[in-house]
Amino acid sequence: MPSPEFVDAVLAVVRRIPAGRVMTYGDVALAIGSSAPRAVGRVMALYGHAVAWWRVVPASGLPPQGHAPLALPRYREEGTPLRHAESPDYRIALSAARLPYTHEIYSEVAL
Repeated sequence: MPSPEFVDAVLAVVRRIPAGRVMTYGDVALAIGSSAPRAVGRVMALYGHAVAWWRVVPASGLPPQGHAPLALPRYREEGTPLRHAESPDYRIALSAARLPYTHEIYSEVAL
């Protein structure tokens, strides 16, 4: 089980992801100085309902596992770049949607 401090750090980063952008689990881990993307995924599974969970995705560009139908309207509303948006097998266009490493979210971590 992730520590309360880890949970708070993950959720703080996710709250700062701008609408229409995404970060991977690994990106969130990097932003908090961790090398544990799976722990980030665990936090999102347990506590993600309190934040914009659809903005944290696997590195494959797929929406969060089991939540593709719930996430799609949010991506459309926010203008998140998508690939194959009309297909149930859509993906997030990471090359356009991923928050760049130059964003201030990463500024507190030495890259």
